[in-house]
Amino acid sequence: MPASAIQVKGLQKSYKQLQVLKGVDFEVEKGSIFALLGSNGAGKTTVVKILSTLLKPDSGIAAINGFDVESMPDHVRQAISLTGQFAAVDEILTGRENLIMIAKLRYLNNPKQVADTMLKRFGLTDAANRKASTYSGGMRRRLDIVLSLVGNPQIIFLDEPTTGLDPESRIEVWKIVRELADNGTTVFLTTQYLEEAEQLADRIAILHEGRIIADGTLEELKKLLPPAEVEYVEKQPTLEEIFLAIVGKKEEK
Repeated sequence: MPASAIQVKGLQKSYKQLQVLKGVDFEVEKGSIFALLGSNGAGKTTVVKILSTLLKPDSGIAAINGFDVESMPDHVRQAISLTGQFAAVDEILTGRENLIMIAKLRYLNNPKQVADTMLKRFGLTDAANRKASTYSGGMRRRLDIVLSLVGNPQIIFLDEPTTGLDPESRIEVWKIVRELADNGTTVFLTTQYLEEAEQLADRIAILHEGRIIADGTLEELKKLLPPAEVEYVEKQPTLEEIFLAIVGKKEEK
């Protein structure tokens, strides 16, 4: 059985009187794409912040490659990279200068060569010497993800990476995500776009009212619905239908 890159058990977190996470459990296999789905305010970003050592949980266990996020944060940070909901590029610098700066901050040998390699790999060479402020939204997002890949982190967190992007740019980001997983990187993806999870994820978890209410492959989640109605052909449910049905059932209770 493949080893776990991420282990979460009984994770709880409150902000003042509001309990956001009420005992979250899941595991992510190494080299897989894991999608965490949930409505706005469900706690997706809180989970990412805890796993990336930016926030302390109130209770529960969260571990990256076996390292506890609270007691061994330095080991965790060496293994991960995080891309937040908004592109964090320096718009005054060029694409190449952004990459060189990050390579230097990661104490890598030959930052210029690292930058050129990454620019070529992700199709940004033509725009390398332009200021990031002149990039389109899709290009800026691509650069943002590429910056987070400098140093080849084992695990990358993508917190709603395609929010606000047009369909073409979104597909470009999907391509990068698939390539990362193909090369052995573990990808933890949060998204509100159900099609995104359907297209990319090896495993999907649904976070609702502070708990994981469903967790499995797309095929496993489809089995949670009643058998498809058969007219002339069997109608396969979309992930959107599954999500709404599961969340709806919980809310009825």
